[in-house]
Order: sequence, then structure tokens, then C-alpha cells
Amino acid sequence: MLAAKKGFEPHRRRRREFAGLFFIRLTGVLVASVMAALLGFLIFNGAGALTWSFLTEYPREGMTAGGILPAMEGTLILSLGALLTAVPLGFGAAVYLAEYARPGPLVSVIRLGVLNLSGVPSVVFGLFGLALFVKTFGFGRSILAGSLTLGLLILPTVVAASEEALRQTPQSFREAALALGASRWQAIRQVVLPAALPGMLTGAILALGRAAGETAPIVFTASCAFTLAAPESVFQEVMALSTHVLNLATNGTHIEETRALQFGTALTLLALVLGLSMCAIIVRAKLRKGRRW
Repeated sequence: MLAAKKGFEPHRRRRREFAGLFFIRLTGVLVASVMAALLGFLIFNGAGALTWSFLTEYPREGMTAGGILPAMEGTLILSLGALLTAVPLGFGAAVYLAEYARPGPLVSVIRLGVLNLSGVPSVVFGLFGLALFVKTFGFGRSILAGSLTLGLLILPTVVAASEEALRQTPQSFREAALALGASRWQAIRQVVLPAALPGMLTGAILALGRAAGETAPIVFTASCAFTLAAPESVFQEVMALSTHVLNLATNGTHIEETRALQFGTALTLLALVLGLSMCAIIVRAKLRKGRRW
């Protein structure tokens, strides 16, 4: 009886393993299917609008014709501004948390705050940016206010990714640098940071992709519905791809007639975000080339 029970255990484990593996594969297929369906839907409805003139011209005839050049320019400007805001603060906070902070209640509260900020809806950041940068600081609806708001939005992502990259750097690197007479800051700057840089940059570029796709913070702090000139100052409003889709689909005078433009703009935005994500993968691969730790 005991021998039969022992012989039954391997079969039970194999069935459990097969069921678990099947579930994992099924979820992977479902996620890939959803992504493929979304991409196919956008391509089917928006590919016809993607022409050279669509990407290089300004809107005309009440945004029912023309292109999306100012929206692309505005999206890139706001995204880069957000990156310039978040990266110095995020990298500095990550270095402090990973290298200098001693375990304790304060550090736990800071980490908990970073995690909680990652889950705050973007519309809350938009309202915060409206109250602080637009009203209190007097920046008005502008590139500066929008960039600062988006920078705060992606800051938790940059901090978390950078701290994780620093923690993955082997402790032996620090010990070897200190043993050779380097100060703590020299060890961090010349040994730890170069080793962690691929992961830190990957997190920053992925955060940049999130900033490019946001709508609510830009609506409250930076976007205008229509413009015929490139911005000349950080205190000017700009168009953005995400808000342009929103305006065409909800506030336009010829909503049905501009369906192709709506899908074309959405497809362009998706291509931009995917392109930034691909850049993160390429940068990470190039910087990690030759590393064996």
C-alpha cells in the first residue's frame, strides 16, 4: 500500500507541473493575442491616414484635414522635458536609498511612498500640476508646467528602476573599490554607477514612453486644441498626440469625418511609445555587451 502511494506521488507532481505550465502558456498567449488584436485594429483603421503629408503638415480646415506635425513636436518636447525633470531627481534618490540610507522607519516610509505614487491615477497628477505649477507658481498652461507635471508622474518609476539596478550590482564591486583606497563616493561614481547604468537608463526610457502616452496631465497643464506655429518659449501651450486624439474624437466639429485621422494619430502615438521601448531594449543590450556578472 505504501509502495503504491509512493509510486502515485510522481504522477501527481507531473500533473500539477503540466497544469501550471499550461496555465502560464495560456496567459502568455492571451496577452499576446490582446496586444496583436489592438495593434491590428489600429493598423486596419489608421494605416490609410499615414502619409508623408500627414506626418509633416499642420492641421487645416478646422483639423479635418492636414497633418499632426505640431502634435508630434509637442509630445516630444513634453516627454523630453519630463525626462530632464525626473532623471536627476530619480537617480539621486535611488543612489541615496541604495547606497547611503540606513534601514529604518524613515527609509521604509520613503519606499512605501514611492510605491504608492506609482499607483496614483494620472488625473490626480494633472490636478496637482494645475494647482501648483499653473496657478501657484504662475507658469500658466505651458510647456514648463506640463513637463514638470509629467516629470513628477514618472519620477516613482525612475526611482524604483534605478534603485533596483543599483542593488543588482555585486557587492564585491564596492568592496574591491574600497579596498583599493577609493572613498565611498568614488566607488559609487566610478564603479557602481557605470555597472548599474544600463538598468537605470532602461527605466528612464520606459518612463519616457509612459510620459509620451499620458493625456490627463497634459490637458490640465500644457495642451491647446490647435496651433499653426512651433513653440518659441517654454511658457507657451503646445499640441500633443494624446490630446489631439481626444479633441478629434470628442470636441471636433466633424467627428465621424475625422475617424481616419483619429486612428492615424493613435497609431502614430503607439508607434512612438513602442519605438521608445525598443530604444530601451537596444540601449540596455549595447551597454551590457561584454559584461559577465
